[in-house]
Amino acid sequence: MTASRGGSYFLERKAPELSRKRVIVLDTSAFISGFDPSSVEEEQYSVPLVGQELVEKSLPRLRFDTASERGRLRILEPNSSSLFEAKKLSKEAGDVRFLSEADIQILALAVQLKKGSCDPLIVTDDYSIQNVAEKIGLNFAPLITFGIRFFLHWLLYCPACHRKYPQDYQFKQCEICGTNLKRKPLRKVPIK
Repeated sequence: MTASRGGSYFLERKAPELSRKRVIVLDTSAFISGFDPSSVEEEQYSVPLVGQELVEKSLPRLRFDTASERGRLRILEPNSSSLFEAKKLSKEAGDVRFLSEADIQILALAVQLKKGSCDPLIVTDDYSIQNVAEKIGLNFAPLITFGIRFFLHWLLYCPACHRKYPQDYQFKQCEICGTNLKRKPLRKVPIK
């Protein structure tokens, strides 16, 4: 199944493979955008850091806490091998510096669930998560945004001295002139 756009995943019910269970992985933006875990039947998962990113006593945090207390949302920490793989692929995609630790854990959890015979869908409006999910071959569905139309390969560069850096460069400033680095799309590949 290809990545669904505009939340149409919930409307277009394709028959999953018999051996794979469909599950939903929710990131912080899903709760902020108003996703209600009690509104769908599929099993839903998230990571503890998502709860920490949500403001206490806010409606998104209330949705998160209520869903987990009622058993509609399972909170899991991804295993170390899935975390390693998610970080590695995020670096390869050039998005690692734009992902929070919670975002990386969401991707890692989806990788872990996929390896465990699940067909995971990440509900997110975060373009960097969508870009990495596309690279990994994970389905995603945005709620408020249109979602990505292209998988982007990024170029990291210094806007002052124009030095180019590898996508996995660790620092935020240019080693030559100290200017904050920027990124721009180097190549776009249409999403099928």
